[in-house]
Amino acid sequence: MSEHPIAARWRAIRAGAGRGGGERGGGARRHAALIPYLTAGHPTPAASLEALKLVEAAGADFLEVGVPFSDPLADGPTIQRSTQAALDGGMTVPRVLELIGRAALGIPVVIMTYLNPVLAYGLERFVADAHAAGAAGLLLTDFPAGADPAVEQVVNASPLALIRLLAPTTTPERLERAVRGASGFLYLISRLGVTGARDRVPPDLAEHVARVRAASDLPLAVGFGISTPAQARATAQLADGVVVGSAVIEALGSGGLPAAERLLRDLAAAVHGN
Repeated sequence: MSEHPIAARWRAIRAGAGRGGGERGGGARRHAALIPYLTAGHPTPAASLEALKLVEAAGADFLEVGVPFSDPLADGPTIQRSTQAALDGGMTVPRVLELIGRAALGIPVVIMTYLNPVLAYGLERFVADAHAAGAAGLLLTDFPAGADPAVEQVVNASPLALIRLLAPTTTPERLERAVRGASGFLYLISRLGVTGARDRVPPDLAEHVARVRAASDLPLAVGFGISTPAQARATAQLADGVVVGSAVIEALGSGGLPAAERLLRDLAAAVHGN
């Protein structure tokens, strides 16, 4: 049985961290993963396809692709605007999967979506078609661990890794339940509230990271509110992966592909310890 692409990518990242210069950790260089988020279909379907390809070329290790949804409760203004633009442009679940397939990326793709679009499409059909399109993981934004064991069973039986979203306020009992059914990696929200750029990394982030690490050996990514290379670098000192969404979408929307590429390359350098 071949290694899952998400596990293989983490292994490669960790192997790379053991090479190179630096005094930290007995000479090993700290190398975290950059995980950008893009809304499928934003700013246009054609530009979105080019943006997906650009992410890999700019040095990202994984890519989260968001499925546009009409009621994005967890998203801040930037991602809400990108979602509306994608919906106005005719983006649907089948077209999201087509977009991922056409991009044919060499890095693992995680589909980030609310549950309703998946159920409307058909859960078993969705996980099969997502895998066929090239996706490696699924993150259900509004689906807490244990909410519906039947849904979890279908995803866990598929080739897609089930990525769990964890909040700073997750109780020890819920944390234990969440990590038990997770695979691929864990995604810790750095702060409460919706997505969007913030001025600084939360001062208690290290405490929350340590709590999750004590509960699971899975790689841990941190996102929500990380927007600058400096913030990404600081987060990379604590976590295995750094998720950046709103800042990349803002750059893409305001400055097009060149602006998004500049930001992505700066973020990659910061996260990779260059």
